[in-house]
Amino acid sequence: MVNTGMQLISFTCAVTGWIMAIAVTALPQWKVSAFIGSNILTSEIKWEGIWMNCIYQTTGHMQCKTYDSMLALPPDIQAARALMCLAIFMGWLSCTVSCCGMKCTTCAGDDRRAKAGIALSGGVLFIVTGLCVLIPISWTANTVVHDFYNPNVPTMHKRELGQAIYLGWASAVILMISGAVLSSTCPLLERSGRYHRGYIGRSFANSPALAPDPLKPITSNSVPLKEYV
Repeated sequence: MVNTGMQLISFTCAVTGWIMAIAVTALPQWKVSAFIGSNILTSEIKWEGIWMNCIYQTTGHMQCKTYDSMLALPPDIQAARALMCLAIFMGWLSCTVSCCGMKCTTCAGDDRRAKAGIALSGGVLFIVTGLCVLIPISWTANTVVHDFYNPNVPTMHKRELGQAIYLGWASAVILMISGAVLSSTCPLLERSGRYHRGYIGRSFANSPALAPDPLKPITSNSVPLKEYV
């Protein structure tokens, strides 16, 4: 029951992290305009994502435009597109595999060894999904920080970390931790296919009969036998 509860909790958290990764992929707030210099008052805020860039005005209006050419994008944006799409697919695959390997489902019948292997595979896939989310998020964050402190970059082109970066870090951590917990709910004995409970008994049904030990004569050492009468 304890392992079943841990599986349900870790699976729910992993699905939550996967949904967060989908939201990170769609959000344009990967890079936001930096308010530096003497003039900190501005009437618009620029957002840059991996699919589009948006301009949000203080009046409440927002205009978004998708990127015209994929080959003209920076390498970090191109890698982020590929890895985030891969993470979404891996997350779907992880959810499917984990559902088949959980103890509360009827997949794989009563074969505990098969279900433990499937659950372990689902946990590993969730960890890989978290890594696919962590790599583009960290790469983009490193690029933003490097350009921000680069004196050769004009002030109007400097950006800061957006909300999608922090959400992506949280999603990656949740996915990896949930995958590790889901993998650890498979006991070692179930993984190896051996189930030893209590002591190991021995069957005497087919064992040869042993001859009884010969009786040894009672000998008296120095005490006479009459003293015991």
